[in-house]
Amino acid sequence: MANVGIIFGGVSPEHDISILTGLQAERGVDPRKHKVIPIFVAKNGDFFIAPSNLEAPSYAGGAPKDSTAVNLVVGSDGGFYSQPKALGKARKIEIDVVVNCLHGGPGEDGSMQSLLDLAHLRYTGPNALGAALGMDKYAFGGACRALGIRALSRELFIEDGDISFPGPYIMKPRYGGSSIGIDVVADVETARARLKSNVHFKAGAVVEPYREDLFDLQIAVKTYPQLTLSQIEKPLRDRSRGEILSYRDKYVGGSGMVEAPRELPAKVPSHIEEEMRRYATLLAKAVPLRGVTRIDFLSNGDDELYVNEVNTIPGSLSKYLFIDPLIPFTTLLEDMISEAMASPTYTPTAIGADGTALNSASSIASKLA
Repeated sequence: MANVGIIFGGVSPEHDISILTGLQAERGVDPRKHKVIPIFVAKNGDFFIAPSNLEAPSYAGGAPKDSTAVNLVVGSDGGFYSQPKALGKARKIEIDVVVNCLHGGPGEDGSMQSLLDLAHLRYTGPNALGAALGMDKYAFGGACRALGIRALSRELFIEDGDISFPGPYIMKPRYGGSSIGIDVVADVETARARLKSNVHFKAGAVVEPYREDLFDLQIAVKTYPQLTLSQIEKPLRDRSRGEILSYRDKYVGGSGMVEAPRELPAKVPSHIEEEMRRYATLLAKAVPLRGVTRIDFLSNGDDELYVNEVNTIPGSLSKYLFIDPLIPFTTLLEDMISEAMASPTYTPTAIGADGTALNSASSIASKLA
């Protein structure tokens, strides 16, 4: 029996949705095979071991009652440790693998992956490099172009910058997801104003042409034990609330993406479906993807299909998309856990660092002269 940590919450605008995904995963892991340990990350970045089988409202005010504060320690004997009390000793919490349910921010941009790597903990989902590429909309757009994958024009937008194509524009945080912080603007002047006033653009923004005629399509990729693609879904947006598929559209109902309105399987022409599956397979190998990833597309349903973005830790882990063939959530999680155990992301090596350069070096003072 493996000790499986489910990590959720986090320092991100998607904190609440991450909790919902984490609680679903906690209940989805087969208790006959694994012991589940809920690991809650508060909005300030503190770690807690939380009581099992709580409901979502228990987390509305932060760490639930009877949670235990822990530290994440890096190094060869790294992992999660209890915080020592006076004259006490920190106790290591035995965890064999971590199921990453942290949406956005450090959970999806490579930061948490890097910490878990340095702590020598196995985990599900992308490695640090794959997560960082998936989170960076500007870099990901460049990768798509390099792979010959169609994507809308996407430019980095900076203060006093310009845009090479005509408006209207859709502005997106360079690093982020779930439609949080996205603005639709008519012209460059308005874009510049929003760049200064929208807190989500603080770390950078990208702009694309706003195309009202395009709608969203999504497909999930599962990488273990073999590459498996889900059915295609068409999320249904409420246009009365805005021009884009909003955060509210995606997460209405309080159960992550599970209860969001959708057409599944989506009714799309065969050539659109074939192209989506070809692009998804190509991205899975090139990014690289790991675990379960949702790939979002835009299409006019006829002759245009564009890759929009990848969500490397998708809402509800995209469990609702694997309907044909049906993959139960327990199986989905078990395969992710097995992948993490069989193929750890971190294999440190110091080969080549044999001391030769140090032994032959002159004094540091001479190098500073």
